[in-house]
Amino acid sequence: MADRFYSVEQVAEHLGLHVRTVRNYVRDGRLAAVRIGKQYRIAHEDLEAFTGRPVPPPPGETVRRRHTDVSAIVEIDAVSRETADRLSTLLMAAATDRRPGDQPFRVETTYDEERARMKVIVLGGLRDTARLLDHMEGVLAT
Repeated sequence: MADRFYSVEQVAEHLGLHVRTVRNYVRDGRLAAVRIGKQYRIAHEDLEAFTGRPVPPPPGETVRRRHTDVSAIVEIDAVSRETADRLSTLLMAAATDRRPGDQPFRVETTYDEERARMKVIVLGGLRDTARLLDHMEGVLAT
């Protein structure tokens, strides 16, 4: 929202004021604005400073937030059943230890007894996945 500017008319509508009142605030220096040609433009930050509170986006305009997801498949060869069980328990505990507002996170594990191979499937955010992979590395390094 750093580069969002409003016209005097938009500010007046948002604040429920007459357009002349907003122009007077600008001329008196109570509301910071930039004159472009014959019109004033009010920066989003200046409007928030004037009102003393956050200003929501105009109706119909959506605020996009960056969102990242990771899908990872980890195959571990030559792993014993005991180590696979221990790792699986650790991963499931880490996946269920969530706080309100955290991104969704999912872990699935499988173990092939014949091949002594474990497969871990991780679906989640960057930070959670990186933390989980660090946990895995710690268990497997022992």
